[in-house]
Parts: sequence; structure tokens; C-alpha cells
Amino acid sequence: MCGVFGIHGHDEAANIGYLGMHALQHRGQESAGLVAVEDGRLRRHVAMSLVSDAFDRESLAKLPGRTAIGHVRYSTAGSSELRNAQPFVFEYAGGQVSIAHNGNLVNANEIRSELEAQGSIFQTSSDTEVIVHLMAKAKVAAQNDVLARLTYALNRVRGAYSLVLLTSDERMIGVRDPNGFRPLVIGRLKDAFVLSSETSAFDLIEAEFIREVEPGEIVVIEKNGMTSHKLGFDQGSQAPTFCVFEHVYFARPDSLVNGKSVYRAREKMGMKLAQEHPIEADVVIAVPDSGVPAAIGYSRESGIPFEMGLIRSHYVGRTFIEPQESIRHFGVRLKLSPVRSIVDGKRVVVVDDSLVRGTTSRKIVKMLRGAGAREVHMRISAPPTTHPCFYGIDTPNRSELVAASHTIEEIGRYVTSDSIAYLSHDGMMSAVSGSSSSGSGYCSACFTGNYPVALGTENLVQLRTNRAAR
Repeated sequence: MCGVFGIHGHDEAANIGYLGMHALQHRGQESAGLVAVEDGRLRRHVAMSLVSDAFDRESLAKLPGRTAIGHVRYSTAGSSELRNAQPFVFEYAGGQVSIAHNGNLVNANEIRSELEAQGSIFQTSSDTEVIVHLMAKAKVAAQNDVLARLTYALNRVRGAYSLVLLTSDERMIGVRDPNGFRPLVIGRLKDAFVLSSETSAFDLIEAEFIREVEPGEIVVIEKNGMTSHKLGFDQGSQAPTFCVFEHVYFARPDSLVNGKSVYRAREKMGMKLAQEHPIEADVVIAVPDSGVPAAIGYSRESGIPFEMGLIRSHYVGRTFIEPQESIRHFGVRLKLSPVRSIVDGKRVVVVDDSLVRGTTSRKIVKMLRGAGAREVHMRISAPPTTHPCFYGIDTPNRSELVAASHTIEEIGRYVTSDSIAYLSHDGMMSAVSGSSSSGSGYCSACFTGNYPVALGTENLVQLRTNRAAR
């Protein structure tokens, strides 16, 4: 759950980098950072805050140069603290290199233990640092052959990685793992090249979308242009397995990911949901913001009017970090408020994109009943989330996933809704792919437990422990 951005060959690289990171803020809110290069020197600024709080004119002015990379972080591996804020900058025999990473390495802990036994000293608890240590240890013909070092390192790791790197000789490198779990796209801003996790950043800076970085591809951008290289090895399934949860929830609705409109995919999920689970009702409402396109699709297919029956406050952060227990139970009310005039006396269909623990849904149902709703029917525009993700989405342990240990009927009783229904796996996949419902080309392990890349030892232990605890 992170966002990466890079721009090469622009007179205001740091300023453009700031804007690009701002457009990717939804991918991570814990830390933000930028690294720029000028005259062979990498300069870095990171902070534990949102992009708008991390940077001002003074801090951006201290990042001169025509090439810069940025990162917004939500931790899935490594604790949430300043030492883990990216992009990282390291110095080794080949020179300086900066790296920004979206994804999770499933064998990072095993490799880290091996490297530490050989004398490596790690500065962070992030899995990303493993890549740099492997690069430093690579035996290559030329010390500054960063491409050979990177290929060696990535041949050792498994899992999900969309990377943007910056070198002291002003090369910018983008790479996706062979499965293509996480998005990474290429754009042009006049004469400058741009890399980004999502096309939403291109829209903000008025860059032209060129194409995606292909699974297993390395693109090297330097003064003379861009070249493409293949990693030359396979780490998992032969076919790409793009994360379907990017479509369900994570990506911005105005982005194109894996060649598809996120908004249209979510709208189609809502339409499929209405076909599979119709109900007699007076109004369809969404859990904003990510549930809105699916709710519109449900309304369109069912013929039940859509209204904004829940209003979201955009001035509230993650409520689970509220320090005082006495106010923590107001968390959902701080974020969402029911519109009494819309739900009072009505049979209400509430559409949400996913249901993880169920606690938020339970509170939403209670709020709607308190606002006068006569019936409340929950509709989830994705299948039940039954397994944790080990490839870069921060889903909880399986023991915390309500659908892993409860039937749909039991979940409905827990959230106290009059009915509850989920979109089928086939319905989700046909909505995303536009044709096939087989799920080919996508990873849906959080819904099925079918992990396309072999998990690390610690991941397997976690799964076994969770199963035993059920």
C-alpha cells in the first residue's frame, strides 16, 4: 500500500514530484519523501506526514536537479517510523542509489537473516533494504553497472515489487516483478519522462500516458531516452497476476490500471451485484468514497434510485490512532454521517466495496437505523475477504477477517442488517476483465487463498497458526 513517482529531465523536477505524490496520497498516508539528483549528488527529504505537510517552498528548494523520485508510504513490511520512510538513499561501491518500492517481498526475512549472518548491517526494518544489500554484493564486470546489480538482486527476491530507482549519474529506472502485481505506468511531460503508480498523477501534472511498464520489464531512462530490458527469469506463475483489489478498492477511480478504467470496473461490479442479489428497496446509498461507483451501478441495474445517504467528512484521518479510548468509539461517526431526510422510513440498500472485520459495517447499520431507516440491506461489491495479502495490501491476519471464520448468515447477524450479500468471484472477475470470469491474469488470493507466488516461511507459519486458532 504505497505509491511511487519519478520524473526525469524537467527543470522543476522536485515541484512536479511533489504534485505527483499528492495525486498518489490515497496509496499511503504515513510518510512522504522525495530524492533529487544534481551534479552527481542525491539529496533527500522525508517526513512522517501527508505530502502537503511534509513539503514547503523551502524544503523543495533544497532539492535541485532535473530528475527526482518520490514515495508515499503505508507500511505493510517494517514499522511506521522515520527510518523506514522512502525513498531510501544508499552508497556502495557502484556509487549512490535511491530506491522507492510499492509491494511486498515474501522471502525478505529469510534473505535478511542470510545477509546479516554474512556481516551486513541493516539501517531499516523495511523489506526494500534487502534489494539494495543484494545489489551491493552482486559480482559484476563494471562497478557502476547498476542494471546488472539490480537484475542480480531481483533474481533472489520473490513477491511484489514496482520500483523506481535514481542513480548519481541521473538515470531513472522503473521495474515491475514478473507477475505484475502492482501498477507502474510511463508518461511524457513535454521532453520529460514520468513514472507513476497510477495515471491519476499524469492527469494532475498534464502528462501524456504512454503505456504500462510490463510485468518483468526494466525501463532505463537517461539523457538519450528510454530503453527497455527484460529481467530474464520467472518467479511465480507464467501468466501475469495483477492485484484485483486495486480495482475493488485501492486505486483512485479516475485512474486506468491494468488497461482498465477503475471507475467503470467498480460500476460494473455494482451492476453484477444487483443481478446476483436483487432486493425490494426504496433507495440505494453508498459507503463513501470507494463504494460510490458500485452503488451507482447497483442503482442503474436495479432501477432503485441512488442517493447520497451517507456523507463523509474529508477532514478526519485514520480514527484508530485516536489516543483517548473515551472518544475512539466515535470513529465511524467522525467519518460518516447519515442524511435523515433520505433514509428515514425507507428500505435502504447500502453498497460497500468490501467488508473486512465487520465492525465498521455494524456501526453504519446502527447509524442508519438511528436515522429512521426501516430496513437496511448490506451489499458488498466484492467476494468475502477470507485470506491475508502478502503482496502489498495491508489486510489483517486471517484470524481478524470475519469471513474467514463466519458464514455469510453469521456476518449478517453480527452487523445486524436485514440482509447481506456479496458479489461472486465470477461476477467480480467478469466485471474487471470485461469478458472472462475465470480470473486469469489477476491475483485474487485475498478472496480464494490461491497465492500465485510461493510464500516465505513466516507467511506460511502465520497462515497455519491462524487456521489452528479457528
